[in-house]
Amino acid sequence: MGSGQLLYQKENTTPMVILDTVEEDLISRVMAYLREHSPDEASLAEERLSCLRNFGAAISCFPSVRKSQELRGGLRVKGGIIASLGNFSPSARLLHTPTRIVATRGFLVAKTHAFSLLLMLTTEKPEFRKPLGRTIFSIICTLIAEDVYISCLDDPDFNDEKKDVLAEDLISLWDSGTDPRSIHHIPSLQALWAARHGAPPCFGTMDGSSELVRVSIDLDEDWQSFILDGISRDETRWALEEFLFGLSYEEIQEVRTRLKRFKVNAVDHEEVRSYLGRNPSFTMVKKNDPRGIYDFYVDRRDSAYFRAHTKSPGPKNTLEGLYLKYRIAAE
Repeated sequence: MGSGQLLYQKENTTPMVILDTVEEDLISRVMAYLREHSPDEASLAEERLSCLRNFGAAISCFPSVRKSQELRGGLRVKGGIIASLGNFSPSARLLHTPTRIVATRGFLVAKTHAFSLLLMLTTEKPEFRKPLGRTIFSIICTLIAEDVYISCLDDPDFNDEKKDVLAEDLISLWDSGTDPRSIHHIPSLQALWAARHGAPPCFGTMDGSSELVRVSIDLDEDWQSFILDGISRDETRWALEEFLFGLSYEEIQEVRTRLKRFKVNAVDHEEVRSYLGRNPSFTMVKKNDPRGIYDFYVDRRDSAYFRAHTKSPGPKNTLEGLYLKYRIAAE
């Protein structure tokens, strides 16, 4: 738990993992640099990190999600827990959500802000940029994974045994603040984003094939297997195009229609805006701000939810969601 101490620890509560050893080591090196070169900024960072540690310690005082299932001396059956987990995500269910879950999500946001502050204060030190960016990215992946795991609990393609495992992983995530599956999928998600940053969209004919080839070259075998397995399905192809082009399915169709109508062979980035008559609806991800990755994911996720609800054409999942589900199904 690092230097953060629990303010109060009840019996049978589960301590929050505030900062792991890798994060503590990184913070120690960053703080040593800031104390030497900018004492005022070092004080600001220390205050923010102290708040983060106190927040994590306070969360540890609440009963674990598993313990919160005990009501009036009775324990809900496991099937009941699984059935109820799917209701935790929508904002309308906020007051029915165990405190530990709400607080843990807030902690992950606070942790993202704390490391983003360190990144901002060390922009002139390239040796800190990558490790701080990786830490922020791993937190973002935890938030994305939580979304996907919850959606899997309502997915008829997953059997009860698989849902049992996912429910246990979700409870572990909410109790500790860390995703037990992250060691398997974070490297692949990092490789995906590194490949996207290394091969920014070249809209061209808008068929997506050149972008797919350029990105696939830099991906590991797991991603290549996923793409080969799903590329023949509209859902995967559409989600991949949204990810590669940074445009919604509807915007991609609109641009393609104009290309065909005016017999234009290719289009560049600036022309896309003129074709749409507006800025694209999805968040533009800046390479040096990993938080934009989550914004971009949420934009696509919400569009997918809307299409599923209204039965509109287009992807009903994000590329990251489809990939994580592919990994889970293959286990």
